[in-house]
Amino acid sequence: MSAAPGRSQASSHRSPQGGGTPVSAAPAQTELLARIRQIWDAARTQAARSVNTAHVCANWLIGQQIVEAEQGGARRAAYGKALLKALSEQLSGDYGDGFSVSALQYMRSFFLGFPELLAKQHAVRVVLDPAQIQHAVRGASGQDETWKPGALHPGLSWTHYRTLLKEERRAVRDFYEVEAVRNGWSARQLERQMSALLFERLAKSRDKKGVLALANEGQVLARPRDVIKDPYVLEFLDLPASHRLVESRIEEALINQLQSFLLELGSGFAFVGRQRRLTLDGDHFYPDLVFYHVKLKCYVVIDLKVGKLTHGDLGQMQLYVNYYDREVITRDDNPTIGLVLCSEKNDAVVRYVLADKGEQIFASRYQFALPSEADLRAEIRRELEQFEYALPAATEVPAAGQPDMPVARKKATTTKTSKSRAKPASAKGKQA
Repeated sequence: MSAAPGRSQASSHRSPQGGGTPVSAAPAQTELLARIRQIWDAARTQAARSVNTAHVCANWLIGQQIVEAEQGGARRAAYGKALLKALSEQLSGDYGDGFSVSALQYMRSFFLGFPELLAKQHAVRVVLDPAQIQHAVRGASGQDETWKPGALHPGLSWTHYRTLLKEERRAVRDFYEVEAVRNGWSARQLERQMSALLFERLAKSRDKKGVLALANEGQVLARPRDVIKDPYVLEFLDLPASHRLVESRIEEALINQLQSFLLELGSGFAFVGRQRRLTLDGDHFYPDLVFYHVKLKCYVVIDLKVGKLTHGDLGQMQLYVNYYDREVITRDDNPTIGLVLCSEKNDAVVRYVLADKGEQIFASRYQFALPSEADLRAEIRRELEQFEYALPAATEVPAAGQPDMPVARKKATTTKTSKSRAKPASAKGKQA
């Protein structure tokens, strides 16, 4: 028995899945679904940020109460330990996890390390009303333009602040705080940058005024030299420091870990390609990696060398930079930056070969292990001695008789990268 004409006609307009949605309505429904998801995801992000900020405020205020109680009690270490232990037992019984003795010590240290986190009007009264925390959260949500390091920021979680407390020098800690906010670093990325001593590596090429600006303003990118580090730390590649290593393997590992490499390079880098061929009168050349820096508006050509840097390596980079400046860049682009990454270099050779190109072409070392603070400090001591006093220590030290801060900076136990003098095993960069 055949279906009624009306029923047959209606069925012809239904979706192949038989779900009852007209085919013509599918695109509109997809767009609607996308908008709803966008609204919901944005709301969840804002809610999570508000919860994180409330958590940070609560921990700071709890730390404030502990410090004030200690100052009003006996000035003895035994008193402070007994107080924290008693508080931990009572609060853990009331609220469960999150109030161990070590957690309370972190809260106490947080208040001492960030004494100006909340405005005075937020923190002068004993917290008896959750509206005080809500007021602080609302104040933090609209302060990006006026925010300064040391003040509450909604983009930093409790884990961020605990990580920042590991740095005892206030000026250096301010730098990491500014960079974490500016670049949207996760707590894990912040920990990695601190472990890799990003501040010290950037400070190495700056005078006293530049170091102070670095501490107060973060990394300001105004010229090619501002984006260069020495050394570059590539521990995320998990490669051995071996003379048998070839350039192609490092290059492949960097591409496979491109997100981590972009974090190490710094903000503003956009990947363009690898082994992009340059042809000059029938001869072909292949620079390893090409990026574009969106803030400086210029190409950045990177070449990898597994052995000690030679004058030929620098000459080859000059060829790449000159080619890009004459054949690739547009009227709106700035001159190309060239960076040679090597395992070892002679700074005198770099200076004499580059001469007037010293502000456009750079040579930096790379290493496959996080540096120990002692090793790197010994290497840059001469450069920093003239303005060592410009890096003040922590703004406040716990008074005698109070529990110690459980946030002493851990020193890396990695060894220095062995120096390789083997010649590159690949023929990249030479004439094809």
